[in-house]
Amino acid sequence: MHHPKFNDFPADFLWGAASAAYQVEGAWNEDGKGPSVWDLFTKLPGKTFEGSNGDVAVDHYHRVEEDVALMAEMGLKAYRFSVSWPRIYPTGRGEVNEAGLAFYDRLIDALLAHGIEPVLTLYHWDLPQALQDEYGGWEDRRIIDDFERYCVTLYQRFAGKVKYWVSLNEQNYNLTNAYQLGTHPPAVQDRKRFFAANHIAFLANARVIKAFRQHVPNGLIGPSFAYSPAYPASCAPSDMLAFENAEEFTNLWWLDAYCFGRYPQAALAYLRETGEAPEILPGDLELLREGTPDYIGVNYYYTLTFTDNPLGGQTMQRINTTGQKGTTPSSGVPGLYRTTPNPHLETSNWDWAIDPTGMRIALRRLSSRYALPLMITENGLGEFDKLEAGDKVNDDYRIAYLHSHLKACQEAMQDGVELIGYCAWSFTDILSWLNGYQKRYGFVYVDRDEQGGSLRRIKKESFHWYSQVIASGGKTL
Repeated sequence: MHHPKFNDFPADFLWGAASAAYQVEGAWNEDGKGPSVWDLFTKLPGKTFEGSNGDVAVDHYHRVEEDVALMAEMGLKAYRFSVSWPRIYPTGRGEVNEAGLAFYDRLIDALLAHGIEPVLTLYHWDLPQALQDEYGGWEDRRIIDDFERYCVTLYQRFAGKVKYWVSLNEQNYNLTNAYQLGTHPPAVQDRKRFFAANHIAFLANARVIKAFRQHVPNGLIGPSFAYSPAYPASCAPSDMLAFENAEEFTNLWWLDAYCFGRYPQAALAYLRETGEAPEILPGDLELLREGTPDYIGVNYYYTLTFTDNPLGGQTMQRINTTGQKGTTPSSGVPGLYRTTPNPHLETSNWDWAIDPTGMRIALRRLSSRYALPLMITENGLGEFDKLEAGDKVNDDYRIAYLHSHLKACQEAMQDGVELIGYCAWSFTDILSWLNGYQKRYGFVYVDRDEQGGSLRRIKKESFHWYSQVIASGGKTL
């Protein structure tokens, strides 16, 4: 659609930024916090870039006030963060850790004092190690009760302060890496176990959304989904079928379960044929339908292009974690699809396609199919930023990226999409899960690398640019 003009962003649009507990907090064993699966996994040789871990991260735990003051200076209207489950329940259940709750009280109160809307993520991958050890974490239905208990604790504590909540962050990306690629804890490569764990995570998500309605009646909750819209490599029917397969297996498998309480028909039939389908017990689908979201959080970074993949063809491959452009191999599932480069798009150094139109397509597809409000809960560009003389970081490439994607948001809203807000990833530089500190996303440069650093905060050029965008309500775009 080509529109003659575009409406302004709504006056109440949430101009935000985002982070996750393990990637920013540090203080991994302070004030009663228990270990998460990431605290142990990152200590295993060869799992992360140069052995980087979140023991200190960017020390947000001790610098909350400083970081929130920077958010206020920028003019943020919203800040998305996650709560660390083992900081609240050190062993996943049992006695609550009051010091952990007090930390998030400090953060939320500081945000509210500056007129910044907190967007609270309940789970961003840092599962208590104790639950992984006891029963295998997401592979056992006991986690549903434990997760609900943890979430209800947060509901009861913060219901009066927090309106917007995210249930599970990137269940698709996290569990694919955890149970198919073996690059996230528990580092398994077993498709049957993947679909089983994934099903239990759906049930847990629905249960805590159902509980949310009782405890936070005036709030809104939904999962954040890492949505990479599928494209066909060509209009050849075989490529079109591969595209359909990919959209069902990599996107709709999650989104239909979240929003409709059922799995896509063709994908489920295929998994039953291969013996990989999850065990669906009586009452499971009813629970999914009872715990549908109020909105969908969209983590958008890139599109993926697919072509035919015969039986015996390309299998799934580890993603680029080096930052060496052009090193990502084709990845796929034999008999379904495989990825192929899109000749029409440039890529980042991590081979992620830079496709702002893809964001517009993503928002339109989701809005049309599910008829729910949307929030961009992550969108950003990871790059090798350089600190130059005079404390300057000239990240004009990030400004260009964010500018084009915000314009795509505006175009999508003109197309009829109800978009609540936009949370850029990320506010400060962070620990990238597998890429260490070399891959920078933030508006604020943090002086640290794999060997350490002063942790000093330095505003990048993108900080000043986004501040102007927010102040103008998007009119400077």
